Amino acid sequence: MTTRAALSPEAAPAASGGALLALNNVEVIYDDVILVLRGLSLAVPEGKIVALLGSNGAGKSTTLKAVSGLLPSERGEVTDGSVTFQGQDVTRMDAAERVKLGMSLCMEGRHVFEHLTVGENLVAGAYTQKNSASDLDLVYSFFPKLGDMRNRVAGYLSGGEQQMLAIGRALMARPKLLMLDEPSLGLAPLLVQEIFGYIKRLNEEQGLTVLVIEQNARRALEVADHGYIMEQGRIVLEGPAKELSENPDVKEFYLGLGEEGGRKSYRDVKHYKRRKRWL
Repeated sequence: MTTRAALSPEAAPAASGGALLALNNVEVIYDDVILVLRGLSLAVPEGKIVALLGSNGAGKSTTLKAVSGLLPSERGEVTDGSVTFQGQDVTRMDAAERVKLGMSLCMEGRHVFEHLTVGENLVAGAYTQKNSASDLDLVYSFFPKLGDMRNRVAGYLSGGEQQMLAIGRALMARPKLLMLDEPSLGLAPLLVQEIFGYIKRLNEEQGLTVLVIEQNARRALEVADHGYIMEQGRIVLEGPAKELSENPDVKEFYLGLGEEGGRKSYRDVKHYKRRKRWL
């Protein structure tokens, strides 16, 4: 496991040139004045699951928007650094073009088309593909519940069913990289376990590369190969997921497993910075 300050080539999951996705010293500013990402770098190797963890406001969702090309819609922009996908610089590329290259994003809150049926939602996700019949079969094989509910209006699905639908819709674009923003948000623990089980299966059985952003660090690290931890727009700690999950500081501040019991309060800033050895 490696802090950003001591990063060595051997410690990184892949060199930027060999990664499916790489962010290199990316800086993001909103409204020309609000600096959110401060020289962020990370790599997502092909065929792996990478977890990006951090508290609210750390910049996790902004990172996904920088990757997927959605920043302009929120008056944000990448002002420095680069985003590369399969070795191609996509920093200024339109979001739709990135989808055609093989990048799919499941946004926080699921955002299914509530007035459409399950089947219609899935077909909508295949707008970049000419033949989607085989893709529908794949989605229904992974999510049998969706097959059973294909004619049901999506707005009447439960939160867990809508999350399955959101992932299934993203798969219809035949992605090389699936990005998930807080897939456990608002779900009961058993449903969270089920959703992360699907993510792991997609990776193992389909070879799908996944970048997952989560506050539920325990679940994310259980399925991930490599993890990054963000604080204030920077990567402050990274390493193999298993090592991160055993790190005492990660246990205390992200897994709620500190020696004194219970999750620590972020309000205790002095104690927080003293114990966070990477700051």
